Amino acid sequence: MSPTAGEARPVALDLSDVQHRVGQEVGGGELIEPCSATDIRRWAMAMDYPNPVHWDQEFAAASKFGGIVAPQSFAVGIDFGHGVQPACVGHIAGSHLLFGGEEWWHYGPRVRPGDRLTQKRRFHDYKVTETRFAGPTLFSRGDTLHVNQHGVPVCKERATSIRYLASEAEKRVSQSAAVPQAPSWTHEQLAAIDRERRSWILSNREGRTPRLEQVKVGDRLPRRVLGPHSLVSFATEYRAFVFNVWGSYRWVAPAGVPGAWVNQDPGWAPGFGFDEEGAKIDPRLRDGLYLGPSRGHVDAGKASKIGMPRAYGYGATMGAWVTDYVAYWAGHDGFVRYSNTSFRGPAYEGDVTYLEAEVTEIQQESAWGEPLVRLAVKMTNQDGTSLAQGKVDVELPR
Repeated sequence: MSPTAGEARPVALDLSDVQHRVGQEVGGGELIEPCSATDIRRWAMAMDYPNPVHWDQEFAAASKFGGIVAPQSFAVGIDFGHGVQPACVGHIAGSHLLFGGEEWWHYGPRVRPGDRLTQKRRFHDYKVTETRFAGPTLFSRGDTLHVNQHGVPVCKERATSIRYLASEAEKRVSQSAAVPQAPSWTHEQLAAIDRERRSWILSNREGRTPRLEQVKVGDRLPRRVLGPHSLVSFATEYRAFVFNVWGSYRWVAPAGVPGAWVNQDPGWAPGFGFDEEGAKIDPRLRDGLYLGPSRGHVDAGKASKIGMPRAYGYGATMGAWVTDYVAYWAGHDGFVRYSNTSFRGPAYEGDVTYLEAEVTEIQQESAWGEPLVRLAVKMTNQDGTSLAQGKVDVELPR
């Protein structure tokens, strides 16, 4: 039955440009130059991950790595679009996107200065769910396989995007009575945060690796703290993704896929799109923060237009925090093999984020051919609100 005059029309997503692309390979941006030690250092800095093998040349040279080596989280930093490119496929007019979660499989090779990764991308699947946040909401997944210059697979990501109509989300947040406000912090509270951050840094700065027999179910990792988050920290994170540097990438399309999704307009809401033609003269016009879909991360006024109450952080960053957190505990001889993290809410401006983990399972044999320790990881803010949770499998020597 059609709505009569005065009745609200039902909100719907037009998926006509999405449905036929399921299972297709897709294209996207590809970095032109190999990564550098500075790229790796910038990423570690932006993730607030002061593991010295990732930035201190002298320390790294004396380690088993013999020089600077990238964090395992770094692959997304040298990917295009925060790794969500193959999960944002098809035009949906007036839409916006949030990052909903990610899975990672790590195959073994470490990334070092001079390496150049290329990507193979595929749109995996989607589903539509009714949410309180935005009404009809599209959850879609896409895969990215990262391969190094030797043709060796380094890792694979399966990203989940959350796409919705920005106008509907804006309307609902404006009607909400529970809009979270930025907390204020006393000098004593900030000092306590700094002490806890330093304690975590010192918990395994040397890169010691626990042996499998030393680990027991129920063991807990030292708690990690990040923040308080700010516009400065959000901008620092954004600038660590190398594709945001002017002229750093080129568009690539998969061979043999007619009409493949590469760099078409996904239907960004007004005020959040790029000016691709203008950017050929002034690259700031497709910068993302100055103009583009990431504006809400550093601009509370823009954030409200897409249903967010204030400036907020990045899903890809949250995934990196999880990987880095577990990798730091695992030390130089440990290796994160798999992670699956679901994002429940963003890190807002002014908030503090806490990461905790507990050993839940020890596998003497695994599909990787090595023993694994499984950890349950949770991420919360200062109020105990859940931001993310997931599981991570880490390989430890016997």
